[in-house]
Amino acid sequence: MVSEGDSAPDFTVPEAGGEAYNDVEPFTLSDAIGDGPIVLAFYPAAFTSGCTEEMCRFRDSFDAFEELDASIYGVSVDLPFAQNVWIQQHELPFSMLSDWNHELVADYDVVYAGMYGMLEVAQRSVFVIDDDGTIAYRWVREGDNPDFETFVEEIRDVVAEISDE
Repeated sequence: MVSEGDSAPDFTVPEAGGEAYNDVEPFTLSDAIGDGPIVLAFYPAAFTSGCTEEMCRFRDSFDAFEELDASIYGVSVDLPFAQNVWIQQHELPFSMLSDWNHELVADYDVVYAGMYGMLEVAQRSVFVIDDDGTIAYRWVREGDNPDFETFVEEIRDVVAEISDE
């Protein structure tokens, strides 16, 4: 299990930038470390109501994260082409990372094997990584979804604390 204080597992996955259907580039976590806090927001599936609400709350708070030099990335097992369409539909100002081969959900220990009783997806979770590449915050959903407006504010507060250090 990846816990607070651990080094964030490094990875390279497709990044959906959202500019076009085929706006896909490789993203390597270690290349982004040191540029400010990184928020990895794992979600089960694009185009679902809870995931859309969560990502739209991050969208609505994007400026507050940007002021802290924080980067937000949504992470799911969806293909990057689908993620690009979803980004466009909801005008999301941040990229999505495609864990299409399910390595990240395993490495970060957030596998949710029970979606519709047959799909392995990401369990709703958030990791905040500091400039040293250390997991500074870890949250994994247990039970119902949180109130996303309050939850995203709490994540922003965590990022602010990291930024002040």
